[in-house]
Amino acid sequence: MAPNTETVAENPFGFTAFIQQADEVAMGVLIILLVMSLSSWYVIFTKLWDQTRIRKSYKEVEKGFWTAGNLRDGMAKLTGKDNAFRMLAEDGIRAAQHHEGRLTDQIPLHEWITVSLFRSAESINNRLSNGMAILATTGSVSPFVGLFGTVWGIYNALISIGMSGDPSIDKIAGPIGEALIMTAIGLFVAVPAVMGYNWLLRRNKDIQEKIKYFSADLHAYLVSGARIDAQGPAAAARPAATAGAAVRK
Repeated sequence: MAPNTETVAENPFGFTAFIQQADEVAMGVLIILLVMSLSSWYVIFTKLWDQTRIRKSYKEVEKGFWTAGNLRDGMAKLTGKDNAFRMLAEDGIRAAQHHEGRLTDQIPLHEWITVSLFRSAESINNRLSNGMAILATTGSVSPFVGLFGTVWGIYNALISIGMSGDPSIDKIAGPIGEALIMTAIGLFVAVPAVMGYNWLLRRNKDIQEKIKYFSADLHAYLVSGARIDAQGPAAAARPAATAGAAVRK
């Protein structure tokens, strides 16, 4: 049998040809889209890591914190660097211990603890929200950046066709197809950013609910000495004397 001598013709209008023929504006658009894509993926992975650590810390709260004899022992069971729930407990205890002075004497203890826990919870929520604006901006802007590259490419293609005086289909389809690559790249950058933003936002809301519940239970414990558990009477109430002793330590 004779060897097959047919060869596949190389596509002269592919992405490689587009890169080789791109001018300064087109390369600038590509660089901007590349930076936006790398930034969005960095935010997605880092926020996912932070959320995973906080969700793991909440499991430690459910298993070990409220079963401890006092708050000090409970905080010792909250491991990990920058544990959000341990920070909340420390701020709550610090507020209960330092309710003194001419200014704070005018504020009831339960309000003083409430303000302290609210500030601590807000700092955690702000940390969760960091970087989300990058995903929102990338998802909304990158399609228009890609569209600008397409418009610029079509403009240059029409100028080249007009100067050459050859309106054949190969002279039109190739440059126009290469220009449309910019739109595809813009969508390729935008879609993961939008999906990542919505996914991380849902997870943030779930974590914020957990932080709110923990803050409410901690506030009730510091003020009354018992945890108010909305899940039913199964939660054990700590004596007020034990809570007071734990705070004074």
